[in-house]
Amino acid sequence: MISPFFLWQRSNKKATKPTIPDISQKTRPVEQQKPVQNISKPLQSPSHSSNTTSFMITTEQIKNLRDQTGISVMQCKKALEEAGGDMDKSMVILRKKSGELSAKKADRTFRSGTIQAYVHANGNVATIVELNCETDFVSGNEEFKTLARDIAMHITASNPKFLKKEDITEADMNTARSVFAEEVKNKPVAMQDKILQGKLDTYFAEMVLLNQPFIKNPEVTIQGLIDAAVQKFGEKTAIARFKRFKVLEN
Repeated sequence: MISPFFLWQRSNKKATKPTIPDISQKTRPVEQQKPVQNISKPLQSPSHSSNTTSFMITTEQIKNLRDQTGISVMQCKKALEEAGGDMDKSMVILRKKSGELSAKKADRTFRSGTIQAYVHANGNVATIVELNCETDFVSGNEEFKTLARDIAMHITASNPKFLKKEDITEADMNTARSVFAEEVKNKPVAMQDKILQGKLDTYFAEMVLLNQPFIKNPEVTIQGLIDAAVQKFGEKTAIARFKRFKVLEN
């Protein structure tokens, strides 16, 4: 005999359907991951820094500039970097710095120097020069002696009358003025003084050694040559005196 409880349990199982979870309500769509924006700036290689001038300078450029000026490799390199590799601008920069350095050392005392001479190949004309500096270390330098000989050779060829502008006497000025006054007397009266002064300035510029273009390199004056020597040797340098000799010339 089947019990009523068994029949009730069996009928209850038939009526009950398995529950399938509604995953559409529980599962959320996977959000698409946004790409991470790289906001950092790319690292710049040292070789591509904003100042790339030094990497443009070649050893050959430095050598050429040193050969022309005789100034140290480091100073030539700095001048080329400042000029962006332009050789002409580098020369101007070095001359400017030479002049500034020479002015800073003007109050130093001369304690040494060298006397050098140049005799022309024909044996008829020669010059002797005294070039001063601060120490025996520089005066004994062969390059310093070569500089003095180059200046002597220049004097032999150019025959300057004065070492510097301050050496021009009033008598020298009056003599030259009387000569050039004759040349301008037919010019308009209002222009005579200006023309005369121009002639005097030109004449004495040619007669003053320090103002003359160096015979080996006309782009540099003798004063510029001395300024470059100050920069090169690191000491105050100056031409003390010179004497030019010519056969049968008093």
